Amino acid sequence: MKIAIVCYPTFGGSGVVATELGLELARKGHEIHFITYSQPVRLALLNPNVHYHEVNVPEYPLFHYQPYELALSSKLVDMVKLYKIELLHVHYAIPHAYAGYMAKQMLKEEGIEIPMVTTLHGTDITLVGNHPFYKPAVTFSINQSDVVTSVSQSLKEATMDLFQIKKDIVVIPNFIELNKNTEDINIACHRSVMANEGERIITHISNFRKVKRIPDIIKIFNKIQKKIPAKLMMVGDGPEKEKAERLCTELGITDKVIFFGNSNEIDKILSYSDLFLLPSETESFGLAALEAMAWGVPVISSNSGGLPEVNFDGISGYLSDVGNVKEMAENALRILKDDAVLMQFKKNALETAKQFDIANILPLYEELYEKAIRSIKQPILSGDPIGAGI
Repeated sequence: MKIAIVCYPTFGGSGVVATELGLELARKGHEIHFITYSQPVRLALLNPNVHYHEVNVPEYPLFHYQPYELALSSKLVDMVKLYKIELLHVHYAIPHAYAGYMAKQMLKEEGIEIPMVTTLHGTDITLVGNHPFYKPAVTFSINQSDVVTSVSQSLKEATMDLFQIKKDIVVIPNFIELNKNTEDINIACHRSVMANEGERIITHISNFRKVKRIPDIIKIFNKIQKKIPAKLMMVGDGPEKEKAERLCTELGITDKVIFFGNSNEIDKILSYSDLFLLPSETESFGLAALEAMAWGVPVISSNSGGLPEVNFDGISGYLSDVGNVKEMAENALRILKDDAVLMQFKKNALETAKQFDIANILPLYEELYEKAIRSIKQPILSGDPIGAGI
């Protein structure tokens, strides 16, 4: 199949998922065309089946904000015609599904029918998409998509509650590429680089937005380090980082917390971690938790959004109500205090992650694509079994 993938090219979860999906499809022999305003951060162009097409937005004094949707839809039309692309897969409802719909209409005028799959990732629905300014456009874009998928059952239910959706949403969870976890790790990077002997390594990775409840992470760690020797690795950057640094100073634990900023060595950090903290207000899926579990790192998280669909309470880690710092710290100590308990949770975390291996998820997308191409003029009916489970 010839597939165009439209995504944000940044460090965010939706862009990472879209990129990894495209790369794996290319390895399976499909021809993949990434269409966005800059090269995705995880995109490797050394596969002959992978192509990248940059969307250029010309600047005109007339426009206060440059019309990216217009440039994107025009680029999609050109690429579909030039490369005979068979299907559009857009990640994020706005602006991508909106631009994809406009491209479909322009192509239709020239007698070209092409299906569009829209994948919902989270904030495009629960935060940005639900804003009164965007809600009508988001509703329209979802309903005009040929196939709609969401990364969790929780996100599907939220979408149905927030919008007037007239079609079924297929749940296909996010995934992890487990094979890479045995490759590309520099042996010279020893655990001692991050912590002293006998110290537990606790990690958090995010974009440091309010929804991640960054102060809770610092407070949970503070309770942990009072009971056992530990270090906290804070990976990422964002508006809450400075506040977190001040809180560490107030609590007198600056020597026990390392702020990495955005890092390309996440796999190395996770490979030496003992516990992952994700006490978010909500997560549409919890991709960071899954990435940690794929390295055998148990997770302490909130029970909000899609997290219970990834982190299994008492097995791969523990779930607690949002804001229950005390219980999260107690559960963390329950795992970390005893070596045998920690090793069992590590084993369980990896086994849980294996359910979400890309080898299990990719066929769901391939089946969905094939059906969408066959059914351009016949919408997929509610109750379609594709993606019903893994």
